[in-house]
Amino acid sequence: MPSCFSRFACLRMLVLVCALFSQALAAEGLQEEILQLFPKATRIEPKQESPPVYSVYQLDELLGYAFESSDYSSLQGFSGKPIRLLIGMDLQGVLAGVRVLEHHEPVFLYGLGVQPLLDFVEQYRQHPIGRPIIVGGRRSDSAEGESTTQFDGVSKATVSVVILNETVLQAAMSVARQLLDGFASAPLATPKRELYQPMDWQRLLDKGYVQRWSLGREEVEAELGHPLSDYPEFEQADDDGPFSELHFAYLNAPSMGRNLLDAAGWQKLNEQLQSGEQALLVLSSGLYRHVPADFTPATAPSRLLLMQNDQAIELYDMHFNNGEVLEMLATPLRNVDAHIFRIKSHAAFNPAQPAALQLNVSLRRNHLVESHSHFSRAFQLDQQLFDIQQAVAPAEPVPIWLRMWQERWWQIALLVGALILLSGVFIFQHRISAHSRGFHLFRSGFLLFTLVFIGLYAQGQLSVVNIFTLLQTLWDGFDIRIFLMDPLIFILWSFTFVSLFLWGRGLFCGWLCPFGALQEILGWVAKALRIRQWKITERNHLRLQKLKYVILLGLLLSACYSLSLAERLAEVEPFKTSITLFFVRSWPFVLYALILLGLGLFVHKFYCRYLCPLGAGLAVLGKYHLFAWLKRIDACGKPCQHCRNHCEIGAIERDGRIDYDECIQCLECIVILNNDDQCVASISAHKQAQKAGKRENREAIIVSDWQPQPAD
Repeated sequence: MPSCFSRFACLRMLVLVCALFSQALAAEGLQEEILQLFPKATRIEPKQESPPVYSVYQLDELLGYAFESSDYSSLQGFSGKPIRLLIGMDLQGVLAGVRVLEHHEPVFLYGLGVQPLLDFVEQYRQHPIGRPIIVGGRRSDSAEGESTTQFDGVSKATVSVVILNETVLQAAMSVARQLLDGFASAPLATPKRELYQPMDWQRLLDKGYVQRWSLGREEVEAELGHPLSDYPEFEQADDDGPFSELHFAYLNAPSMGRNLLDAAGWQKLNEQLQSGEQALLVLSSGLYRHVPADFTPATAPSRLLLMQNDQAIELYDMHFNNGEVLEMLATPLRNVDAHIFRIKSHAAFNPAQPAALQLNVSLRRNHLVESHSHFSRAFQLDQQLFDIQQAVAPAEPVPIWLRMWQERWWQIALLVGALILLSGVFIFQHRISAHSRGFHLFRSGFLLFTLVFIGLYAQGQLSVVNIFTLLQTLWDGFDIRIFLMDPLIFILWSFTFVSLFLWGRGLFCGWLCPFGALQEILGWVAKALRIRQWKITERNHLRLQKLKYVILLGLLLSACYSLSLAERLAEVEPFKTSITLFFVRSWPFVLYALILLGLGLFVHKFYCRYLCPLGAGLAVLGKYHLFAWLKRIDACGKPCQHCRNHCEIGAIERDGRIDYDECIQCLECIVILNNDDQCVASISAHKQAQKAGKRENREAIIVSDWQPQPAD
């Protein structure tokens, strides 16, 4: 017994020593990375436990902290694995920089290369974490305030960089709230719901429940350094009146909200506000309103910010239209713009603490010169309106996947509409295909939509790599949020999966694959140029068809061994080069894609028919489709071969049967079948009917001309 105990103790000691040694090696490995974030550092303390940070010193002076994002954020990248970062931050909450320690994002590993990722994270250097960051794109209006920062995004990698940005900010704010002055949440305040006293507009102004802020022309001109007449938009403006006059009020407190809104408006506001969210009413008049004329509802205005503890808080329009807000307001103001803005829970806004409203002014003198400035109006709400309580853990922010769906709402709506339309065409294919010219115009237009919008613009090209991501999540623990990160890919995969069991793989391959659409368009070019098509014997055609299944099997086996290897081998798909990156890539990849497209000029959809592993995988699942919607008649294949000769994909057997594993459901055979001037059987039957009709007419003439002779 003592011997066993001593062995067990020795084993535990050995494990502990190995753990400490590996931890020391990891810390030593980060020393160089941390020194690149803090070049003046002379000493780096070992990683502390709570919070897990490395304290960085220059002699005895604390410079800041370095920390790993994986200790504070579990956000998964588009690959299904977190992006591991090393973040440096000084004592004022300014980022010393960000270093990428580990990532598995396919677009950077096997597409764009790592340099665009490094260029993106370099933008965090010397950025204060209290300033909101806009990644890529522009806001709904052109004015950009000084309290926001716009980072250049990475084209073709939008999801990855948005997740990276959220990872940086989550980790940095978590450390700042625990270790830095000015970031810790003050005691929170919640409005006293039972405290209410009816008041009119003037009484609300007198008590400070409605704040009035008038910004004069002279103040603005002094700050800008130019008279307003130098700016084209104000050349014809009257000299009377303020530059901007704003009224604003905090609506959550009944003494303010119930007195300003009518009963229906107060009820609607409370129904739309989620737990922990707050609302701010803003009205403005004058030359410069709080939103421009082209402001897009349900977005964040760049002209307006809420400030507290020197931190900028973004306001989000609650999508009450201007007329609706004015109708529910009890105010004598006229000719004003009115909006109700949402303050999200993760902003940790405390209404009982001093705050300020900031108006960002951006005026263009000409097409080259633009003047920027901002003005603030401090305010303090009556603390007696609130119950003061100690801060609790901050509420979870809006999930990234939900934000991605909200930001891409119009793309989602357009795609869903197109899929509904396509489903209708397939359901009523026999009725629609009877109009041959109209159907061909529709198919041509839809293929152009697939290539331009789904593929090149919305980046909705499905790939066998998506299957590898699914395998990875199933292995590590399925999390649907990974797939929800890209709403268009999620919708396309969901629709494709359902359609496989209705119509087979043809609906996706023939209508929704951008690379397939590109090949078909090249087929049009080949016909227009009268390029002679290569004839592949039926025997070789059947052999080549099996090649894509061999490629699929090889990729699946490689995925079992190494997902990274499988993702590299998946470059057999030219989708990333041609559709995702639009040929902006190193020459071997571009040459490979061009060769495949070039072969498509001589052999219709060469890649789809013989090499595509995604098509092979869909064909395997499509074997279980419920319906055989492509109608056949007795004459098909016995003896008529007209449809077979016109099937450019080679999916019709000699006996007239459809090979649904290979069919892309272009519906050309249905068009032929449902048009009497194209279907050979219908033409033949029509000719026979005409001949029969002529024979009957001739016999009738003979009978009518014959007269019986009288007997002798």
